[in-house]
Amino acid sequence: MHLKTLHLTLKSDRPIEESAAKLRGFFATRFNEYALLHQHINVDKLLYKYPRIQYKISEGTAFVLGIEEGAEVLKEIYDKYDTIQLGENVYTIVERGIALKEVEFGISTEIITYEFITPWIALSQHNYHRYLELNREARRELLRRTLIGNILSASKGLDYVVLDAIKLEIGRLRRRRCEIKGTSFIGFLGRFMVNFMIPDYMGLGKSVSRGFGTVRRLVF
Repeated sequence: MHLKTLHLTLKSDRPIEESAAKLRGFFATRFNEYALLHQHINVDKLLYKYPRIQYKISEGTAFVLGIEEGAEVLKEIYDKYDTIQLGENVYTIVERGIALKEVEFGISTEIITYEFITPWIALSQHNYHRYLELNREARRELLRRTLIGNILSASKGLDYVVLDAIKLEIGRLRRRRCEIKGTSFIGFLGRFMVNFMIPDYMGLGKSVSRGFGTVRRLVF
């Protein structure tokens, strides 16, 4: 299937030091009328579906990815602010980059290599303790099955029906300690190979709207 995506790059007067979660908070507060920006229907009710808008901070630059109707929301608001406030810091936007594309998503006839450019939160705290008790091969298999599940979950959330088997192998992964809403998790960076087309900068796993699990295709 084809997905419409909008990739918004926000370059500021100095490198951004805060997390993608705070970038999400800025947009959610500034444009509260758009539920897709903050994943809440109202104060108490979450919008339970694959996030159509995802926030990233990479090397001091802010990125926002809009998917399908999320792309339309970003088109409406991308130039409605000149500064962004993240915590106590205010950043002046000096340049906006916009890339609107139609990209492919779904089963591929070839094996494609991707890398996680932000930590992939694969395991809950409970599952992580179970992971530590396993041997090396069992750990790899647990992560492999988890990542397949993440792809299936994203597919369901984007109304794509997976009719063929997902063939996936994980390369060497590096662990990184992460924090989400004050709770510590272990994330993973590294590569994986799969017969599935995933748009660049889409997220897989937990908390993708806050910038975790961001993937990028590698071309050799």
